[in-house]
Amino acid sequence: MACTDSLLLDLSGLVDRIIERGLNGLPIEEQLAGFAELINLAGFPMKRASIGMRTLHPQFGALTYIWRPDEDRVEYSPQKRTVQELAAFRQSPVNFMLKSGETTLRHRLDSGEELAFPILEKLRGEGMTDYAAGIVRYDTASHGSSALEGVFFSCATDDPAGFHTGQLQQVFELLPYFAIAVKSRLTYDVASTVTKTYLGKDAGRRVLTGEIERGTTQTIKAVIWYFDLQGFTNLAETTPGEQMIAMLDEYFGAVVGAVEAYGGDVLKFMGDGLLAIFKFSDDGGACCSRAIGAADELLGTMATINNRRKAEGLVLTNFSLALHLGDLMYGNIGSEDRLDFTVIGPAVNMVARIQAMCRPLEQDLIISSAMAGSAVRERKRIFSIGQHVLRGIPEPQELFSLAAAD
Repeated sequence: MACTDSLLLDLSGLVDRIIERGLNGLPIEEQLAGFAELINLAGFPMKRASIGMRTLHPQFGALTYIWRPDEDRVEYSPQKRTVQELAAFRQSPVNFMLKSGETTLRHRLDSGEELAFPILEKLRGEGMTDYAAGIVRYDTASHGSSALEGVFFSCATDDPAGFHTGQLQQVFELLPYFAIAVKSRLTYDVASTVTKTYLGKDAGRRVLTGEIERGTTQTIKAVIWYFDLQGFTNLAETTPGEQMIAMLDEYFGAVVGAVEAYGGDVLKFMGDGLLAIFKFSDDGGACCSRAIGAADELLGTMATINNRRKAEGLVLTNFSLALHLGDLMYGNIGSEDRLDFTVIGPAVNMVARIQAMCRPLEQDLIISSAMAGSAVRERKRIFSIGQHVLRGIPEPQELFSLAAAD
């Protein structure tokens, strides 16, 4: 059918709206919902719209967002880096378009013919009659690549007549503006994920909000966690590398899970060790309780992991953990163009010295006197293990441990 002006959509002002939403940095879900609702209101009979894009995330390789007009939220579906997800991707329209170099794709779904992709069969089962997709690439050099460097958009309708070709072309002409708006938010989200992954949640947020000047620090009060695996050097010399990495990932996964579940921040991994903090709020006792609660959880989780690893004949080890309460210098330290967001100060030295006493005192967990004095809610569980001389500390220190929770 020849396209007439009376059948085209009135999309005046829509480009400005799309760009405005992008400049405002709205979440991608809101940008997709706004875009889809605007073109739907203009008369485009869309019953489903989706966008997909690559991302940098330790768990997910790509992100998909799906909008439907009769739902009050956008469906968020991250694709994990698994064999199953890769197999699904290989049978998708976006993979076909990336390999073929096509920038648009269209399929009638109500013809009764066999459809090329599983997603099309699914949409036909939902009553859709027409499907269209387009790719906007960020990098023209990526044409022919199997990796998407851009935004993939698709839409479907249940209108018996399908999409009007002229209207569909109008929508596709908007996609570059929409892709730029989405990229502005995606870039921030990726930066946030990367800084959180490598610096920790709190430090990552501070860096992204501009705390990147060398020497910029603040004094904070916190419970410091110093975690270390036992016998790691000997294990590293006798265990294949892949098995060692798998073991470290499992153990550190348990530690990070416990710390974050109780509101702590992991600052850094140090070989077979880990440094984390639980920052003080108005209620110091609550802060200590959170740190001890995380320790309790970790003790239980590590026991479960080791029981399973032993049953499976896998290499395993135990750990030691020191908790200390003190003031820390928290901020940027390093060279002019290579900084580390970390903590320094006597309290950090103290917790390291306390952790070194776990092996000679045959304790998995040691608590400093400062920590023991402030942990009022756990006082009945805390017991002294005597006065001890710590390397580099002028005065003997009374150290404590923790009885198992009821």
